[in-house]
Amino acid sequence: MSDVQEATNQLLDVNLDENWRSIQVTGSDPRSESEHLQVTVGATVPTGFEQTAADEVREKLGSSCKISKDRGKIYFDISVESLAQVHCLRSVDNLFVVVKQFKDYQFKETKEEVLKDFEELAGKLPWSDPLKVWKINTSFKKKKTKRKKMNQSSGKEKIDNGQGDKTDEKDDKKGFTNNTLDSHILDYYENPAIREEISTLVGDDLASCKDEKDESSKEETHPEVLKFRVTCNRAGEKHCFSSNEAARDFGGAVQDHFKWKADMTNFDVEVLLNIHDNEIVVGIALTEESLHRRNITHFGPTTLRSTLAYGMLRLCAPQPTDIIVDPMCGTGAIPIEGATEWSNCYHIAGDNNPLAVNRAANNISSLLTKSQIKEGKVSWGLPIDAVQWDICNLPLRTGSVDIIVTDMPFGKRMGSKKRNWNLYPACLQEMSRVCRPGTGRAALLTQDKKCFTKALSGMGHVWRKVHTVWVNIGGLHAAVYLLKRTPQAFVHPSEQDKERTPW
Repeated sequence: MSDVQEATNQLLDVNLDENWRSIQVTGSDPRSESEHLQVTVGATVPTGFEQTAADEVREKLGSSCKISKDRGKIYFDISVESLAQVHCLRSVDNLFVVVKQFKDYQFKETKEEVLKDFEELAGKLPWSDPLKVWKINTSFKKKKTKRKKMNQSSGKEKIDNGQGDKTDEKDDKKGFTNNTLDSHILDYYENPAIREEISTLVGDDLASCKDEKDESSKEETHPEVLKFRVTCNRAGEKHCFSSNEAARDFGGAVQDHFKWKADMTNFDVEVLLNIHDNEIVVGIALTEESLHRRNITHFGPTTLRSTLAYGMLRLCAPQPTDIIVDPMCGTGAIPIEGATEWSNCYHIAGDNNPLAVNRAANNISSLLTKSQIKEGKVSWGLPIDAVQWDICNLPLRTGSVDIIVTDMPFGKRMGSKKRNWNLYPACLQEMSRVCRPGTGRAALLTQDKKCFTKALSGMGHVWRKVHTVWVNIGGLHAAVYLLKRTPQAFVHPSEQDKERTPW
């Protein structure tokens, strides 16, 4: 058994260390060098939800946050040890580490002089610490990908063998419900198939570690040339140069400074040059793709970004045991995000389109599978259900819902502006019926602001507008309306007519 225990310990040390702070980089122990490194991280967020993102950063990271004049961006200071936690923020789309920020950059009068300054700027910037953070971030992503692949293979093996060992699994879970690592060890001893699988993984991972060491030693003698690109994002009317010209000249100077190889598609490092009026921020990207692509696998014609869904839910301040409903759920982005972040609430996803309900159900199933593979054991599920219904006649009791969050049809890709004039008043009326008087609230997203404002004006006795957040959805100027349910009890229009009719 000593060999088995040794192999298990090796596996746990190499693969199953879930402590976010243990980020290491191959090479000459940069962890000791970067242990107390403080850097500024920038994040792009859905426009209009900058304050929501700043509140999340303060709540989860304990860092002060600055909202940029450039809409859709926030900045906050962290220690490098919190880097993995930054990637777990729900309200941010993309992340980058700030190399240097110029709050009031003085541009020269001619284009040639400005571009010449950009060329000289590349050699004057403090690249050292941001590049250390980039290297740690890259190492973390590689380890996370490797761990994910290993958990997928071991998780599939456990799912395949789980049907014949249901009794054993139940007995096993009684003693190890709160410890994933212990359940791995137990399965290792009890299940021969998993023992063989894990033993193989141990060997593969030890071999990969050896290969990494060999590669790192090779890199010391023959360092690999990094590939990079420069992306310029420019906003402002007083600039005498284009984004492409700034990226071209600044990128050429970066290439001369580091001797990197330029590659627009297959790059290792993405250098960002963000210019907003007289403000310039130079950064290095920490995300390859937007973090909003996290929950949805089955997309529809109008799939909402998960980061925007989180912002809408957070506006309503969900409390434990709240019942949260999305009556027009589409692919289920809002309730799925809610069930992931607010698991102590109950979420209902509904739509009148059977294709949309099917997509939402498939997305819920995919998330459950991913969660099961990640945890390496059978999941208890998510507090969410998908239902097909009519938005104007919800199968819910009067006053039974605490929060309603939904993306209403804009009348562009889905529905029409003409139909909205009848749909919006009927929706608001039915929502007021099921929403709890006095404490109920709703966050409703729409681009058809004129129609919504008109519909809301006739519902002042049941809905009170608290706040409006202006957002940009794929180039469309939209709004999220935060509504509060008044204490007045719902009275059906037919009953109101009876009361008015003299007998």
